[in-house]
This record gives sequence, C-alpha cells and structure tokens, in this order.
Amino acid sequence: MHSVYPAAPTGTPAVCEAPPTHGRVRCVPTLLIVHHTPSPNCQALLEAVVAGATTPEIEGVRVVRRAALSATASDVLEADGYVLGTPANLGYMSGALKHFFDQIYYPCLDETRGRPFGYYVHGGNDVTGAVRAVEAVTTGLGWRRAADAVAVTGEPAKADTQACWELGATIAAGLMPGV
Repeated sequence: MHSVYPAAPTGTPAVCEAPPTHGRVRCVPTLLIVHHTPSPNCQALLEAVVAGATTPEIEGVRVVRRAALSATASDVLEADGYVLGTPANLGYMSGALKHFFDQIYYPCLDETRGRPFGYYVHGGNDVTGAVRAVEAVTTGLGWRRAADAVAVTGEPAKADTQACWELGATIAAGLMPGV
C-alpha cells in the first residue's frame, strides 16, 4: 500500500509504506531520474548517475528511473527530488524531455516548488541551448538546483562519467533522512 504524506520540515512528499506484518508506517524519500537516452553516450551518463544515486553510502532513498516519454505527473508528485538527462538536439533539449515537461508542468507547478534537482546534457558539439531550456523550465517550476549541471560534448571522458556519478550521489544524499 503506497500513499504520499508530507515530510517535515520541507513539505515534500515521501512514499510511505505500511509493511504487511508491522503496524508502523515507514516513509522513504524518492529520487526520480527522468531521462531520454537514445545513444550509447547518453546511456553511459545515465548509468553513472544511477550508480551514484544507488551507491551503498546512500541509505533510505528509493531511486526510480523513468524514460522521459513514460514519466507522469504522478511520478513527479510522488518524488522528493529529480535528476533529468537529455541529449542536445538542434540546440535544444530533446523532444522527449520537452514532452515530459509539457505533461507535468501545470499538474505539478504548485506542489513541487522548492524541490531539489540536477541534470546532465550531452551533445555532439554544443549544449548551450539545451542547458538554457532546462534551466528555463525548471526555474518556471520553482525547482531548486541542488548540484551543478553536467554538460558533456563528444564522447564522455572518465571525468564526465565521474561528474554524473557525483550528480546522482549528491541529489540522492540530499534526500537521505536526517540530512
């Protein structure tokens, strides 16, 4: 049984579960990773984010991955923080991530203000427009950037995948109970 309750003191929700054999309710903060991953380069960055978010040092945080075309407003409302990933296509974020934002913007506008997020962008040679677009939409949503953006051009180097690992770990660590 899942329901969403406000978590003090920030007011963001946490997934609360009542274990079938216990009468206690346990709230687990949720990190939602929304990504569009059409290439091996984007896949490498996504895998690094997931590895960082799920490292053993991160305790008590549920990590949910959703492709941008299948993520819903309910997914966003049930999460406490977000990592977004997109390729830069024709100087803009991917159509899939734009579609995600179009679907969730108004249903989530008031309920998700102030929630932490981070993002990564991959492009062949320029990601400036995609970075600007993600910043504009997340600013409109009132989300709080909790880690530096990771902008990668060309084939990701070890430093790029390490930066994505740190991105996932930073956002997840910020959601840990007691942090």
